[in-house]
Amino acid sequence: MSVEPFDAVDVIRAKRDGGVVPEPALRWMVDAYTRGYVSDAQMASFAMAVFQRGMQRDEIRVLTDAMIASGERMSFASLGKKTVDKHSTGGVGDKITLPLAPLVASFGVAVPQLSGRGLGHTGGTLDKLESIPGWRASLSNEEMFAQMQSDVGAVICAAGSGLAPADKKLYALRDVTGTVEAIPLIASSIMSKKIAEGTDALVLDVKFGSGAFMQDIDRARELARTMVELGTDSGVATTALLTDMNVPLGRAIGNANEVRESVEVLAGGGPADVRDLTIALAREMLALAGQPDADVEKALDDGRAMDSWKRMIRAQGGDPDAVLPTARETHVVTADVDGVVTRMDALPFGIAAWRLGAGRARADDPVVFEAGIDLHAKPGDVVAAGQPLFTLSAADDARFARALDALDGAWEIGDPSDTGAAGHGAASLVRERITA
Repeated sequence: MSVEPFDAVDVIRAKRDGGVVPEPALRWMVDAYTRGYVSDAQMASFAMAVFQRGMQRDEIRVLTDAMIASGERMSFASLGKKTVDKHSTGGVGDKITLPLAPLVASFGVAVPQLSGRGLGHTGGTLDKLESIPGWRASLSNEEMFAQMQSDVGAVICAAGSGLAPADKKLYALRDVTGTVEAIPLIASSIMSKKIAEGTDALVLDVKFGSGAFMQDIDRARELARTMVELGTDSGVATTALLTDMNVPLGRAIGNANEVRESVEVLAGGGPADVRDLTIALAREMLALAGQPDADVEKALDDGRAMDSWKRMIRAQGGDPDAVLPTARETHVVTADVDGVVTRMDALPFGIAAWRLGAGRARADDPVVFEAGIDLHAKPGDVVAAGQPLFTLSAADDARFARALDALDGAWEIGDPSDTGAAGHGAASLVRERITA
């Protein structure tokens, strides 16, 4: 039996005491954990030490690179065109990937969008798309390449199990040991998969606020900077936008209803906030792909993005013209007074949609495609007593009570003469742009 070159206890102690773990020891720790030599208990202790003591930039780079080295590394060099991806840290009503990927692909850029499923109050891109009859999320690497090589250009699919298996194992451990929030571990988790994916460039949508993973803007900024540094240090052109997630994005929260809203954006319409953020992220992606002057608004308005969407959906077995699922049961909540909507907290709306069946509590739970919430008013909108504020949809009306419990106190209606309240909805979603 071979002798291990390091001891897990020494690595744990080094980080526990605030020291820097030497590169060979850190690489060994990740490899030894992946192959089962380092135990879950030891890696949990190390993760807690990182949570409490942090990591230096070079340590985070080494950790990320070690997780990449635990599996396969893809390359799109043979495609003959630029590849650019986007990652969002997730939120309520965040369906931006759906219109964004085909929009960027309509400019001849390849978009390898490896996406995930929802868990808890944040929705998953794959769950939304699976509400389209026939659409499939699982593609082989060969199918991915062929789709990007063709006139489709964009692919949204599940990541293969071969990318950064160390991250998958470590993520599950962090989830049950209270170390999910450690910025070095979040950043290395996200970026190990994105760098292993092999994209030339990456745009990050890092959200802050009530419905975001990072509620504090300063912590979100630190995460964004850490991920931009990791991408840059690994040779991936990376930028980040810091975006507001205090209010649900758009007017649809769920799965099938978010697809409908995405199609509205691709048709040149849709809610202003969804369209504006789609355009902002498309500009970032196309600039990194060498097209800083691309007219993305025109591509949305003249049908090119819609054509790209239909090609992408058909390529993965879906029918873009099919009727999407609709709920058997609905419940409308109305305004009880005249006034202006002054507040609509994203998190309770995300939890309510989850309780209606749009999300899952465990990774293997099914989602109900037709469940969710449609907003009829947003902050800044003037409403009259009795006017619908939002509609809950579910397959079973027994779900409404717990969803309404989650929404108790989640919104406010103020005096229309309060000009500060009336202007609430006008603030830009994009607060900062972060570059290397």
